[in-house]
Amino acid sequence: MSLTYDPAHATAHLSDVDPLMGELIAQAGPFTLTPPPTQSPFHALLRAIVYQQLSGKAAATILGRVLDLMPKGRGRPKPSDLDALDDASLRAAGLSRNKLLALRDLAQKTDDGTVPTLAALKKMDDAEVLARLTAVRGIGAWTVEMLLMFRLGRPDVLPATDLGVQKGFQLTYGTEALPKPKELMAAAEPWRPYRSVASWYLWRAVDLSKAP
Repeated sequence: MSLTYDPAHATAHLSDVDPLMGELIAQAGPFTLTPPPTQSPFHALLRAIVYQQLSGKAAATILGRVLDLMPKGRGRPKPSDLDALDDASLRAAGLSRNKLLALRDLAQKTDDGTVPTLAALKKMDDAEVLARLTAVRGIGAWTVEMLLMFRLGRPDVLPATDLGVQKGFQLTYGTEALPKPKELMAAAEPWRPYRSVASWYLWRAVDLSKAP
């Protein structure tokens, strides 16, 4: 996958419409988000479910164990590969009961077409992707927003409930409290159609605040 927009044009637009955002962009440096290859929505969402509420290291270990149980190992997992595994083996790999149920639902909804193919997903707008994928147990709006931004390279996604984005806004704009999602959405209107890029820089604002 690759970005569906020009980062240079996006940062220029943001700097033009929002001087404070422009200062943050100048301080944080170039936009470096590069979507990794995405084999299938099933694989990407399987990974997202396993990673929920875990540290990166712990989640990577569990994901590796789950994939190693499948016939093709860490290659291209399919719903049928998951269906062939019993619950006990998946639980022994480290999956919680809720994540096991979520993965079973993901496999079912991939098979019945609720979860589109990657080719179909690329043709859908953000709202349709959100509606289709949040039908899967354990997949909420935030998970889909991350997929849209970091996997599909969409330009205008604002994860308004994300604590890092909220904190970055507070730091950049000097608000007394974290913005509520509705407040953040309203403030972000000038950033369209590049709210993904603005969000990425708000995460960088948090990183910069922690730098020695």
